[in-house]
Amino acid sequence: IQRLSHGNQQRVQLAAALVFDPVMLVLDEPFAGLDPEAVDSMSKVLHERAAAGVPVIFSSHQLELVERISDRVGIIQRGHLVACGTVDELRSGGPNRFWVDAPSARAGWTGSLSGAQVVRNDGTRWLIELESASSDQAVLQAALATGPVREFRRDVPSLLDIFREAMTEDRVAAAS
Repeated sequence: IQRLSHGNQQRVQLAAALVFDPVMLVLDEPFAGLDPEAVDSMSKVLHERAAAGVPVIFSSHQLELVERISDRVGIIQRGHLVACGTVDELRSGGPNRFWVDAPSARAGWTGSLSGAQVVRNDGTRWLIELESASSDQAVLQAALATGPVREFRRDVPSLLDIFREAMTEDRVAAAS
């Protein structure tokens, strides 16, 4: 087995785990070192097991892959679960942010918005964070008051963004 490629070693280990028809699969970094074709193959096998009612739990640092294939995600830091839920649930618990592309907008245009904070400004593009009670329509109206708006959309965080937010010191300290 040691002479096999890493990807083939992963396949052999999964096959060894499946041969006994386990009631649960717990895997540590099952996708590490796999090429895209092997990732698809491994994902298919894990989906088949999950569809058959076998809980599949795995650790991974490949967050785009986790986001794509997982029903639920748990983020663990220093042995503590600091976030858990579906990706959509984790997204809904995050900040209320909007991207606004308003070429005529100048610094301070968000001043009329209660609880608004400019997170980033890339020339004409603004990332605005609102308190949860603030309205997206209020942001759009304030932006339109400055002139034309080329883009207005909710900022949908990736799992990587959610992970980074979960790892902030305040959150980790609260979990300890």
